[in-house]
Amino acid sequence: MKETIRKIARQLKAGRKSNRTARNIIVLKSKQGYDDCIKQLKAAGIRPVKTVRRCRMISCVAPRGVDWTALKRHPSVAYIERDRHVKAHVRSVRSGRGRAARLKDECRIDPAKIPWNIARIEAPPVWKRTKGGCAKLAVVDTGIGPNADLTVAGGVNTIDGGSFKDDNGHGTHVAGIAAATGRRRIYGAAPKVRLFAVKALDRFGVGFVSDIAEGIDWCVKNRMDVINMSFGLSGESRVLREAVARARRKGIVMTASVGNDGPRNARIDAPARYPGVLGIAATTRGNRVATFSSRGKGIALAAPGVNILSTAPGGGYVRMSGTSMSSPHAAGGAALLRSLAPRATAACISRKLVAAAKPLPGGRRAVGAGLLQVAPAAAALGAKHAGRAGGGSGARNKRSRP
Repeated sequence: MKETIRKIARQLKAGRKSNRTARNIIVLKSKQGYDDCIKQLKAAGIRPVKTVRRCRMISCVAPRGVDWTALKRHPSVAYIERDRHVKAHVRSVRSGRGRAARLKDECRIDPAKIPWNIARIEAPPVWKRTKGGCAKLAVVDTGIGPNADLTVAGGVNTIDGGSFKDDNGHGTHVAGIAAATGRRRIYGAAPKVRLFAVKALDRFGVGFVSDIAEGIDWCVKNRMDVINMSFGLSGESRVLREAVARARRKGIVMTASVGNDGPRNARIDAPARYPGVLGIAATTRGNRVATFSSRGKGIALAAPGVNILSTAPGGGYVRMSGTSMSSPHAAGGAALLRSLAPRATAACISRKLVAAAKPLPGGRRAVGAGLLQVAPAAAALGAKHAGRAGGGSGARNKRSRP
């Protein structure tokens, strides 16, 4: 490997002045191979932009003309791929700032604070049993908050290790749909879920696959119950697919937006199309598939995604449209079911949500099984899965991991 990396280093030095560069991900077969590669890169004067030992992943910036063939063939290297961009699935933003008085009794549900979209998925009837307090939900996005209607339990910034506060607005809006507390103006689907921010998209709503993969790995390490991913990649990424597979093996429920390319797209975006991920399409207030919502194989469910009011950084509220807005409805719903049944597997929770869906016109390639319906899914959870539900205690999740 030493001589191979020296040759690559010479190409990097020769192309330093090139304006055409790209990030590339090197994935090693073992931790020992990873350590050796890091050592050789350092000796050759190559500084990676990202290293994640748990995933045996190294991301480097290089001129587009660099020949990686020799390194790809090295017995310690699993594969090398382009570190591609992923983008948030938001279509439009409308103003809608405002505030509401704090309730004297925060335990009481104020019907006026339940948005139409949260009522449409039948989340509020489940709140009599749980508001999600036993579950941990991670939003992999542009960050979260601050907003008085959101309580963030923690998080990480996989871009540069800095703050996980939101510098775009997309992540805060998504988080509000899943987890707004109702303290000020609106409730989300799971008002007392333990909410975590995984900032992997920048202020433009764009990120690299390596940042996403590191974020998913953080979720696995920190034992998240649900991950929401309101972004997409039209191409293919083995790194992203394998990160999702690792999370699936650890029993995490994953929801993802399918994309905003409408009916003419060839397929829905990744990671929504990957096994173990609930791909969520967008519907209108009239219970029809949104014109912008991507079509294709792999859509599991549909949820409201047009003109959705939710939280914004700094304490305000805005309306946005996109399949980005649909996915967190399912994530919040999954968190409620996880809180009700800590011992239920991710596959069981996904099956209950799909089986309880309300049929809609458009077909499976447009709306999957139909409109997300959380209350019937919760009712369908068998007694053998039932655990101690928490309305807001933040009780420790004691379910066993596969």
